[in-house]
Amino acid sequence: MSLVSSLIVAILVLNTLAAIFTVLREVRDIPTTWAWLMVLIFLPVIGFGLYLFAGRGLSAKKVRAIQTEYHRGVKAFVAMQKRANTHGQLLPAAVASPAAKELTTLFLNTANAPVLGSNDVTLYFDGEKKFAALFADIDAATDHVFIEYYTIYADQLGTELRDHLIAKAKAGVEVKVLYDAWGSMGAGPKFWAPLLEAGGKAEAYFSSQHLFLDFRLNYRLHRKVVVIDDEVGYIGGFNVGDQYVSRKPKFGFWRDTHLRIVGNTVYALKMQFLMDWNATVPDDQAEPYATDAITRENVRVAHVGATPMQIVASGPDSNAQQIKYGYVKMIASATKSVWLQTPYLIPDDTAMDALITAALAGIDVRVMVPDMPDHPFIFRATQYYANYLSRFGIKVYHYQHGFLHAKTLIVDDAIASVGSANFDIRSFKLNFEVNAFVYDEAIAHQLTAAFEADQKESLFLSAAVIRSQGRWLRFKQYASRLLSPIL
Repeated sequence: MSLVSSLIVAILVLNTLAAIFTVLREVRDIPTTWAWLMVLIFLPVIGFGLYLFAGRGLSAKKVRAIQTEYHRGVKAFVAMQKRANTHGQLLPAAVASPAAKELTTLFLNTANAPVLGSNDVTLYFDGEKKFAALFADIDAATDHVFIEYYTIYADQLGTELRDHLIAKAKAGVEVKVLYDAWGSMGAGPKFWAPLLEAGGKAEAYFSSQHLFLDFRLNYRLHRKVVVIDDEVGYIGGFNVGDQYVSRKPKFGFWRDTHLRIVGNTVYALKMQFLMDWNATVPDDQAEPYATDAITRENVRVAHVGATPMQIVASGPDSNAQQIKYGYVKMIASATKSVWLQTPYLIPDDTAMDALITAALAGIDVRVMVPDMPDHPFIFRATQYYANYLSRFGIKVYHYQHGFLHAKTLIVDDAIASVGSANFDIRSFKLNFEVNAFVYDEAIAHQLTAAFEADQKESLFLSAAVIRSQGRWLRFKQYASRLLSPIL
């Protein structure tokens, strides 16, 4: 027994030393550091397996590849603006409110994101309608179709998308698909082979190309972007799969929010796609940014609508958490209301303090989250933060008409954000995300009306509801909350 005890002590000591070395060798924020230390120390050996899966950072080589393409893309985009904007067609004056001016300046400084005006925007809250519109736009394409999604499943809807793309590729249209290998399990090279045979291209985003050799949960391509003929663009929360069109009984109705854009912002979406594509493929397969292809004379869609917006991307390649900065700035600027919808509510201290401060200042703060899990630990952590925020007068609603996957923030019924970024730490700094920040009261009113309709299908998180939660449920919430920095 003495030998066994000594061996156990030796293993625990070595495990602790290895845990300290492993975690401290990478620069992290303090909560994440302590969370990983807890996992590695209290789960000997197993913890290191979890760390390999969810704790490793991006390699310096991969970070440099993204940053290089980012700088090339920004340089090209600036050049394009100069060629096309002698009279300001693509860069209208920022909307009049101080809050909007400050937000647009923030994104210019942190994300090189110009305000692009003259857009016509259609909102989709139902997957069937969104994909019907998308497939119609793909069928009408004459030059190119660029598609980027976190999830493309090899199910009925995924196959429908692929078949539409195959038809366009056979017709001579340039088709490129970028997907995340982890999010799109089952839709790998074999699934995309018929598209490649037809002349199209499909690539797994660079951070996930070798799924089993580079097995990690973090640093996923979570963006959802479509660009068609430089005329139509899509951005929002819907992925591609049967559950997103409410065909999965487990989830029921899938409630999400997506934008269809016709106008100048399509060029910003195209630049984002090209930067992600070029960071993925070898240099000889990179897509030229073609800054000379857009001039004042051939901007075909410069005056189709009246909605100005900014396309803002963020990811682990940058220390600046651009989308989170935008969320926090929007909340801090509110004078009347802050309405948030998110499937995952796991904020860091900065984001949580912004919501609490607004509520304590008398702002009408409402938060809507799902009432069912798609990831158990994340759902319990979301419940914990929902309970916690309700203590400060924040009105929390659990959506019960299916699964709520929308990522929307509306402030003062005037400024809104719609995109791929959840209100959680993973979206703030671990995933590659992209959002549209919209400066149009008409769009904000539509989003507000949708929130109010969803509220009728939701359970208000009252003090009585919280008290009714059992001890075992509370334990799971608190335990999940301890892991929130790494969920």
